[in-house]
Amino acid sequence: MARKKALIIGINYFGTDHELQGCINDSTNVQEFLINDRDFSPSEHDMVIMSDSPENEGTPFYPTGANILAAINWLVTHNEPGDILWLSYSGHGSQVRNADGDRPTGFDDTICPVDFQENGQITSENLHRAIISPMNPACRLTILFDCCHSGSACELPYVYRPDAEGNVNMVDTIKQGIHLIQSAEELLEGGFSMSNLDDAKMLLGGATDFFHGLHHRRNQEVDEDGLVAEDFEEHWETEGKDVWMFSGCADDQTSADTSVAGAATGAMSWALMRTLRENPEQSYINILQSTREELAQNYSQIPQLSCSGRFDLDQVLVL
Repeated sequence: MARKKALIIGINYFGTDHELQGCINDSTNVQEFLINDRDFSPSEHDMVIMSDSPENEGTPFYPTGANILAAINWLVTHNEPGDILWLSYSGHGSQVRNADGDRPTGFDDTICPVDFQENGQITSENLHRAIISPMNPACRLTILFDCCHSGSACELPYVYRPDAEGNVNMVDTIKQGIHLIQSAEELLEGGFSMSNLDDAKMLLGGATDFFHGLHHRRNQEVDEDGLVAEDFEEHWETEGKDVWMFSGCADDQTSADTSVAGAATGAMSWALMRTLRENPEQSYINILQSTREELAQNYSQIPQLSCSGRFDLDQVLVL
């Protein structure tokens, strides 16, 4: 019988200038959902909860960078084929300048452990190498990242985003993305054939938004408030892993820390849990559309679904 394992992280950054209100509540809500609705075991052998609650300080459950990476290693290694894995993170996401010069935007997306000011942030590339690369390809991992700049948090190569009408569009951030950028260059130079638009199906919010973003990339200085999606240099698409990640917003957006029924919560965590509880048998594409609909009532952030391969989004969520 397949084993289910979960790592749930919530960081409020108590007593700092960066304090948040709802992240630990998010972790509690996710924990209850997995146990009550998806038959995950609450045993510490199967489920690890990390938070910066005072009682966790000095223990392996306090979400320092080192502890988070150790817990991730526990989650993704020593698993059997068919095991179902869950990873969720609610806290601050940010961006740091890319030291290697191999990101078109010049920045890496990050998450912020509780000790990030002393020991640094964890970059998207390091997250991918820690989470995705060691995985047994016969396991399925579902990730929820409810933080700012989370669209590329694990550098999964295929990114899907719903537009205002709920249509889900794809940005393939590797070979197809490069091809589309080259085609767009030809369009801007006046030599583009409309037949090439067959390759441009499922772009970020449609072709208009894509070319607007391309114009921004070509002609405007990129800064921390206006980043565009990047094309990863690594060939992550060849790894053959089974990973699905729901993220609270695009790389250039913030993820709301809000209140529902008087309790602080992350908007994305609340919307996704509500969506999954109301209809447990939804497909991945339906979940993304429903979560977008929930968020659009009050928030501008646009949720994303990122995948490690070209998967069928019409299949029902496996969790």
